[in-house]
Amino acid sequence: MKLTVYHAKLLALGQDVFDTPDAAVHLGITAGHANKVLTRLAETGHMIRIKRGRWLLPGRLTPLALVPHLTAPFPSYVSLQSALYYHGLISQIPSVIYMVSLARSGQRCIPLGCFSVHHINPSFFFGYELLDGGRVRMACPEKAVLDLLYLGSARSGLFRNWPEVSLPRGFKTRKAMHMIRRIPSQRLRVLVNKRFTVFLKSATG
Repeated sequence: MKLTVYHAKLLALGQDVFDTPDAAVHLGITAGHANKVLTRLAETGHMIRIKRGRWLLPGRLTPLALVPHLTAPFPSYVSLQSALYYHGLISQIPSVIYMVSLARSGQRCIPLGCFSVHHINPSFFFGYELLDGGRVRMACPEKAVLDLLYLGSARSGLFRNWPEVSLPRGFKTRKAMHMIRRIPSQRLRVLVNKRFTVFLKSATG
């Protein structure tokens, strides 16, 4: 069967992202054959490989909406500098899309951009809102700040320094303090609380 026919059938799936086995079932071919077809489609620009065995049809999703698909089956949401920029707390556009996840930390680059994944404890995985019809999980302003301080408190020293931030009028300090109290580790909770106090004093606006 011609590659164009396979492509047309995949478009008819009505899905933005799919796995190789799903494509194989729909095309009526083996998983190995489907992988070759998808690879060839990716080489011609008609498909994007976002991770091993997972593919995206170009033009179907924005980079922000792609975030949960990059770490599946582990959940994730946009946070840190990317969420701070989205909410207007910083003015500089991040060079990568920052995301918090239950998946392992690491950087993943695809034709749509580079994504910086940062692992967080399941107990602190909350504080995001759904945007774009539920396609995008975005940290609220308070959680984006706390994720930065939380990860900056780790022994690795990553995110130890934060960017210059201008807090909007709607920023809820009490909400952030309530989130800090949900950190199960007393040592980390104290560290984040201290860093948050310093952060508030240094924030402009």
